[in-house]
Amino acid sequence: MPDFRELWQYRDLLSLLTLRSIAVQYRQSVLGVAWAVVRPVVNVLIFTLIFGKAAGFAEGLDVPYPVFAFLGLVPWNFFASALAGTVQSVVGGQAMLTKVYFPRIVLPLSSMGVASVDLLVQAVLVVGLMVWYQILPSAAVFTLPAFLLLTAAAALAGGLWLTALNVKYRDIEHAVPFFVQAGMYLSPVIYPPSFIPEEWLALYYLNPMAGAIEGVRWSVLGTDPPQWGYVGVSVVATLVLLAGGLIYFTRTERTFADVV
Repeated sequence: MPDFRELWQYRDLLSLLTLRSIAVQYRQSVLGVAWAVVRPVVNVLIFTLIFGKAAGFAEGLDVPYPVFAFLGLVPWNFFASALAGTVQSVVGGQAMLTKVYFPRIVLPLSSMGVASVDLLVQAVLVVGLMVWYQILPSAAVFTLPAFLLLTAAAALAGGLWLTALNVKYRDIEHAVPFFVQAGMYLSPVIYPPSFIPEEWLALYYLNPMAGAIEGVRWSVLGTDPPQWGYVGVSVVATLVLLAGGLIYFTRTERTFADVV
C-alpha cells in the first residue's frame, strides 16, 4: 500500500498539480467551464427524446424524466472524466518522473481536480432543474457526499489499475473511451434498475457505479430507497477494486521512469 504519511508531506505538490490540471484543461478554450454545462444539457435532451419518449423509459417514474436522466448523468460524467484523466496522468507527467522524486500516486490524484470542477458546475444545473420542476430535496440529501465519495473511489480504483497498465501498454488509453461508453449503458443512467431481471441484479450491482448512481438519485429526490443489499455489493466491489489498485500501482510505480 502507498505510504500515506509521505503523501501528506507532499500535499503542497498535490495542490499545485491539481490547479495546473484545471488550468490546462480550460486554457485557450472559447467556452471554458461552460463545456461542463453544454455536454450534459445536450445529452439529457437527446436521452429525453430517444429513451424517455420513444423507448418508453419515462413510464412509471415518480419524477420527470429529464430530472431522472440528469441525476444519472452527473455522477456518471464525474466518474468518466475522473477516470479518463487518471489513466493519462502518469504518461502525461513523464517529464517529472525522470527529474525529481515524489510519490507517483500524486499524479492520478491531481488529475481528478478537473472532474470535481465540472461536478460543481453541473450541481448548479441540478438545482436549477429541480426549481423548474418544483421538486424539493428530501432529508436524505445529507447522504449525498457519501455517494459522491463512492463515485470518486470507483473512478480512482479503475484509474489506478489502468494508468499503471497504460505506462506499459499504450493501447489502454485508446480503449478507455470505448469502455466508458459501454459502461454508461450498463449503469442506471438512462433507465431505472427495475428494468433489470431480478436474477441478474447481484451481477449488475458488481458495477460500482450502479450503487453510486442509485444512491445519488435517492439522496437528492427522496424517492423509494434503493435496495441496500445490492448497493452494498457495489460498495464492496469498489473497495476491493480500490485496494487492489493501490497495491498494484505501488508495486509497479518504481518502473515508471524506466518504461515511460
